[in-house]
Amino acid sequence: MSLLALATLLLSAALPSIASPYWTELSPANRDLFKRGSSTCGTGGVLSCTNTTAQNTCCFESPGGHLLQVQFWDTNPSTGPTNSWTIHGLWPDHCDETFDQFCDESRQYTDISGVCFFPSDFYRSYHLQILTAAGATDTLNFMNEFWKDQGGDDETFWEHEWGKHGTCMSTLVPSCLPKGSAAKAEAVDFFNTVVRLFQGLPTFTFLSSQGITPSSTATFTLSQLTSALKKASGFTPGLDCTSGVLNQITWYHELRGSVIDGTFVQIDAPQAGSCPSTGIKYPPKTGTTSTPPSGPSSTTTTGSQSPTGPPGSLPTKSTLSIFQSGSSSKTGGLLTAGTWSTQTPATYTISGSTSSLTLSTSKGKCQVSGGSLTCGSSVTTASTFSAVTSGSQLLIAFGGSTSFSSDGVPSGTVQETVFTGTGHSKAFSIVVDAA
Repeated sequence: MSLLALATLLLSAALPSIASPYWTELSPANRDLFKRGSSTCGTGGVLSCTNTTAQNTCCFESPGGHLLQVQFWDTNPSTGPTNSWTIHGLWPDHCDETFDQFCDESRQYTDISGVCFFPSDFYRSYHLQILTAAGATDTLNFMNEFWKDQGGDDETFWEHEWGKHGTCMSTLVPSCLPKGSAAKAEAVDFFNTVVRLFQGLPTFTFLSSQGITPSSTATFTLSQLTSALKKASGFTPGLDCTSGVLNQITWYHELRGSVIDGTFVQIDAPQAGSCPSTGIKYPPKTGTTSTPPSGPSSTTTTGSQSPTGPPGSLPTKSTLSIFQSGSSSKTGGLLTAGTWSTQTPATYTISGSTSSLTLSTSKGKCQVSGGSLTCGSSVTTASTFSAVTSGSQLLIAFGGSTSFSSDGVPSGTVQETVFTGTGHSKAFSIVVDAA
């Protein structure tokens, strides 16, 4: 049994009788706050960087209205799985691409992960650190694999990213959080959101789906790379290189509402990165491959499961049901045009295998274009999807991710557009229900 597992077991038995200054972080009420991970802002507010009129900065990210989800491709030394980029961070740049940093010295937290023990007085001197205390183990486990420091000091790297960038987010100021929120709850919300955005932006899969894979000999033009990423994701990111070697990508967003639970609206990069126009190298990593947990990140979703691989068989006909994040029951499904509705779902034709499949309905082929799903006679080339298992469910994936989202939950005859990734306010999975 690992030290952390043993500690958790011992603490679960001993904590009710322990007098500790840290116990308030673990109370049921505080755990519930972390589970909710919600603000009071909603998702229909003013889009950041689109309004110069004074706004409530608890619900309007300012001055850092451009939210940059930044990823690394580290090869010297190789860092993270060989088939995935890794997280650098989430940065609140000003709308003119300048930025603030290290905005609150009092919140330069140094206890992001794990458990601290002080052996001289175990019962009074233990301290569950921020993510562990919050029950955000799914997020922490993901970070341990996909948010890696090239020098091996992940904790210090996470502390740096929070201290430099997270403290500059106006919607994460502690006074903006719901009344009664636990101490340091805003940091938990920050890390949950970074992981959730990263999961919806599988850069490695975006590139490989367009025939661009790491190579020790091939070189690429900047146009090849950006065109491939635009086609796969619907947006153009910024690409950075060192000595002609691709090593960083930046995906840009604007935001409605709070970083905690607002709607991230993806946009094209407003400025180019540092890569040259030709001769760009995209070298392979060494190490092992991995399958990132797909779908929106949840702080403490009980019974959540990660995709474990392709199922044994794939039906040729099926309805496609919607399961919202954190819910064990379905909320409607997809209609013939690829929209989400609570009306009777359409029957989809599934062609191919779990690793590469296409979808069609009575209206025509299905395609992801500009980040949204459409099915109809106007679609000439069907997009390629895949299917992975999550517990007993078979999930549809695009670009390696089972994350989808919309701007609202439909009711009655209302239909909602389905978007890839988690950039919109209502996150969900699409589940195959054999017809």
